[in-house]
Amino acid sequence: MAFYLALKEVWRNKGRFLLIAAVVALITVLVLFIAGLSEGLAAANREYIEKLNGELLVFQSGTQLSTTASRIGRSRIAELRRVDGVEAVGQVGFTSVKLVPPNGGEEINISLIGVEPGQPGEPPVFEGQQLERARSNNVIVDEGVIARLGAKVGDTIRVKVTQGTSEEFFDLTVTGLTDRRQYFFQPAVFAPLVTWDRIRPDTGAGQSNSELVSNVAVVRLRDPANADAMKQIIEQQVSNVEVADRRTTWEALPGYAAQQSTLSTQQFFTFFIGVLVVGGFFQIQTLQKVAQIGMLKAIGLSNWTVGLTALVQIVTVNAIGVAIGAAGTLALIASFPVTVPISIAGSTALTSVIALLLIGPLGGVVSVIALLRIEPLRALGMAQ
Repeated sequence: MAFYLALKEVWRNKGRFLLIAAVVALITVLVLFIAGLSEGLAAANREYIEKLNGELLVFQSGTQLSTTASRIGRSRIAELRRVDGVEAVGQVGFTSVKLVPPNGGEEINISLIGVEPGQPGEPPVFEGQQLERARSNNVIVDEGVIARLGAKVGDTIRVKVTQGTSEEFFDLTVTGLTDRRQYFFQPAVFAPLVTWDRIRPDTGAGQSNSELVSNVAVVRLRDPANADAMKQIIEQQVSNVEVADRRTTWEALPGYAAQQSTLSTQQFFTFFIGVLVVGGFFQIQTLQKVAQIGMLKAIGLSNWTVGLTALVQIVTVNAIGVAIGAAGTLALIASFPVTVPISIAGSTALTSVIALLLIGPLGGVVSVIALLRIEPLRALGMAQ
């Protein structure tokens, strides 16, 4: 009986209930869009570090885990490799350069990342081959570069850098393609560390070439489960270094924590607004049909049936709105170009949808309680 009454009223008042479903759909679009933006911005900032094939990153001490301020030289790498429990160590350097499209279009900002061939830090390729020679002009490009340039194995790409006061151009050969590994909101190109050191900005006059210096070192352990203990061991045995795991590293990236905190706050208030909107709508509905509910109770309809009817209505209308909003959000995100940092992971989308499905019952609790408290005689105006 409760389901019949609930769905019958929804069907007979389609316009009214469609309006609240549309409002829920818009709230759903906003929540999922913020969730997708949060995920996309976070990934664009941390993707390379998150996917590293090593458990620990080593920084110069006193740099507050800054990948740009830290400097790690070859002598320090040799010390790291002698630490018991360390399987492999790779130097990694970061810089930003411009990629010059072959068709003469707008230049693209990319992260040029220097890695040691065959060592931690070098990404795996899904097509082509890994970097082999330390001094070659071969590079691996990620899917962000592939999407923007249509790059293929064997293609030549040109990068522009500023060295000293002049602009220099370098031609690099694509030897491998890897999955998306953005760093600092930019697609990534991976070059041998020696090549990276030669072509990176400001490597001209005044810089010493006595030791190959990178920003960080990536450490792969023999026993990854022993990472916490190894952090302390490395810091004790190797001087002037600070060690962090991958999560600690990306959370220390400039602006990362503040950005995620801001977007999470926006999501929370959007959910809160959704609860108030749905609750307000069904409260108005309740006030408009006090007399009808009173009559139904007078002829024997139980409070349990009245409450269940209202709850079914709330859940049904809310679910329709969430379904429309989710479909609209997926279509909206699919229409964005690859340069827009927005993506929705399966777990993030599922969590958001479940939360959105709960805002209906939460918002409608007050109206359900109000329905249960209606007295038939008062509702029909017969009470003294």
